[in-house]
Amino acid sequence: MQLSNEEEDYNLSLSKFESMLKTNKVLFFDSEEFEEIILHYLDIGKANLAKKALKLALDQHPKSTGLKLVQVEMLVYDDKLDLAEKLLNELYAIEPNNEEIYIQKANICSKRDQHEKAVELLKIALQYTDDYADVYNLIGMEYLFMDNLELAKENFIKCLEEDLEDQSALYNVVYCFEFLDQNQEAIVYLNEYINRNPYSEIAWHQLGRLHYGVKEYENAIRAFDYATLIDDEFLGAFMEKAKAYERLKKYNEAIESYNRTIELDDATSYALLRIGKCYEKLGNLAKAIQYYNQTVHEDPLLDKGWIAITDFHLRQKNYQKALFFVNKALAIDNQNRLYWKRYATINKHMNFFEEAEFGFRKAVEFGDYALDTWLYWVDILQFLGEFESAIQTLLQASEYFPEENEIEYRLAGLYFMIQDTTKAKFHLSNGLRLNFDNYILIEDLFPVVWSKKTVKNYIEKHRK
Repeated sequence: MQLSNEEEDYNLSLSKFESMLKTNKVLFFDSEEFEEIILHYLDIGKANLAKKALKLALDQHPKSTGLKLVQVEMLVYDDKLDLAEKLLNELYAIEPNNEEIYIQKANICSKRDQHEKAVELLKIALQYTDDYADVYNLIGMEYLFMDNLELAKENFIKCLEEDLEDQSALYNVVYCFEFLDQNQEAIVYLNEYINRNPYSEIAWHQLGRLHYGVKEYENAIRAFDYATLIDDEFLGAFMEKAKAYERLKKYNEAIESYNRTIELDDATSYALLRIGKCYEKLGNLAKAIQYYNQTVHEDPLLDKGWIAITDFHLRQKNYQKALFFVNKALAIDNQNRLYWKRYATINKHMNFFEEAEFGFRKAVEFGDYALDTWLYWVDILQFLGEFESAIQTLLQASEYFPEENEIEYRLAGLYFMIQDTTKAKFHLSNGLRLNFDNYILIEDLFPVVWSKKTVKNYIEKHRK
């Protein structure tokens, strides 16, 4: 790649400076060379070298405003805001029309959470600057800090009008649109932007993401295609394109796109997992399990990988294996309600009722309040003869499902089992009122209760 003259000069300055440090000889640099050297070290996080360069620079050019502004930047970097401000006021007395002074003052206000004041200063900088894009970008950032996303968006758009290639502003505009729930407006804006800058792979990628977000998967794929045509190593675009193909149930195309991400970079556990899911959807079970195994080999701490294998074996009714793998997932995240529910379901299939009861209890403890979870749990408690616990659990469930006949019938049956006839009849009449035909639950779940004549008579009385 051919380096421009500027870049060559810049590299020469850097190597000249570094050889000077090694030999302890003092060489002369002009003030702009020094500025570039210092900012280079700041950018790569080598603050000590930047400070060394600054000290030498100020020795050689004590009156340079540019270097003093770099000194201000260093002071702000070190959180020495009062010193930085003092120096800026001195510079302001000499050069009141220097936009960089207002930008640095705004930077200090921003650090002190005085964002309104920072915006005022940046608006003054606009009067003196040639680089409007940069200042609009900074104003946009201040509005972001203030959570004023409309004004932030407006300024990022102005920044892009000045400099079409400003990628951070482009990402920020899309972020503002999305945060404001203006996805369709964002799509319109990006289409206009692409008309002016058709070779921006970032814009095509963002457009694809937005179409995906509003479930326009065909349009999303079209946009991702353009992004990958412009940059055939655009990993994110291939990944998103694969997800869109999956949504359209085009599993072969999805696999192809996921494979492209693996060619571009080392295989990620996410891509391997999705390829496995695609093969499973295509009915190619051998390939599916091969990719699931690769997923957990690639990332043994990815609980979703173990769960994919668990579900695979569950669907094959291979409960022994499913149990082995759900335990692997629980070892990684033992507060996941979905894993506990699977653990419980598998144990129930294997007639390990104590373990199943424990699993459902844990699922609820970690926030699974689905009706079927409560009912499975209660039916197991009842099977284990723990009627009191079953009743307490149902009363808890009824707080989430106050008018649920399945809960009422079970409560009636359990109260009959412990001989509390008054409460039993109260819940039975509730159940009959909510869904009369479901009284067969008593017959199915509580044959002992069903055999009592008084219970059948009570139901008959309600029929009329």
